[in-house]
Amino acid sequence: MSSERLSVVVTRRLPEPVEARMRELFDVRFGEVERPMTREELAEAVKTADVLVTNLRDKVDNALVSQAGPQLKLIANYGAGVDHIDVATCRQRGILVSNTPGVVTEDTADMAMALILAVTRRIPEGLAQMQSEDWDGWSPGLLNGGRIAGRRLGILGMGRIGRAVAQRANAFGMQVHYHNRRQLRPEVEEEYKARYWESLDQMVARVDVLSVNCPHTPSTFHLLNARRLKLMKPDAVIVNTSRGEVIDQNALTRMLRDKEIAGAGLDVYEFGQVTDELRSLPNVVLLPHMGSATREGRIEMGEKVIINIKTHADGHRPPDLVVPGSL
Repeated sequence: MSSERLSVVVTRRLPEPVEARMRELFDVRFGEVERPMTREELAEAVKTADVLVTNLRDKVDNALVSQAGPQLKLIANYGAGVDHIDVATCRQRGILVSNTPGVVTEDTADMAMALILAVTRRIPEGLAQMQSEDWDGWSPGLLNGGRIAGRRLGILGMGRIGRAVAQRANAFGMQVHYHNRRQLRPEVEEEYKARYWESLDQMVARVDVLSVNCPHTPSTFHLLNARRLKLMKPDAVIVNTSRGEVIDQNALTRMLRDKEIAGAGLDVYEFGQVTDELRSLPNVVLLPHMGSATREGRIEMGEKVIINIKTHADGHRPPDLVVPGSL
């Protein structure tokens, strides 16, 4: 397969250096900056492209994959999460799926810590007070938050990002606890000063801060459901930089409103939707899914996409091939 004439459709515009390199290597067409591709545009792309470069807003389900032409052999996702792609169906039809793991680790972990600080130290409330010119000077009782040193941090999902969060939490003097599909090796636990909990229920009931860092899969959908959220201490906070579907958002909203949970910092939302009630809560910090949004990270993601496509075009296995059931 000649990569120089490979037909590549990219569903959204990418950083200029990435686009320039793609134009050098492939016959490439880019989507729009302002909006994701429509369903009809995606259908046309899978019918004509050799490679489709997707992002998390592109729903590549069974119905779309069934419309793919025989020339489509690779879906190269611009991002680590692939819960928007029916990977199993793709593989059944001979379409490989790749992603960009590892690139966003440090940036997302930074954002998790930023949210922990923002919620516990009430930073948005202070910002709003200053912007509204409502500040009347320092006082002992003004916007007192909580100290994070010494607090128990529970990490749900101790993969790359979870470990990076643990590393940062150690630097802030937090006690690190974690729940994972598998317990880490003793030397790794020692490196991150992390205590393993086989029971998620038991960990959730004991931590002061809960950081969600696991992918969205059928087994993690609503892993933090209403029953499990009710186990959290009323002065605990929850931070999610992973996928919104891991948490029952309606249950979380009710508990935040009723002060059964002290606060939340959210960068992701169930089905990508933010309700008006969630926006209205003073004990919630909301961000527009910007955990991985650094210039360096976006370019590195694009470079990984290019490597995956080029390797595939040269007749080899893409280095970031996604295997169904591996996430």
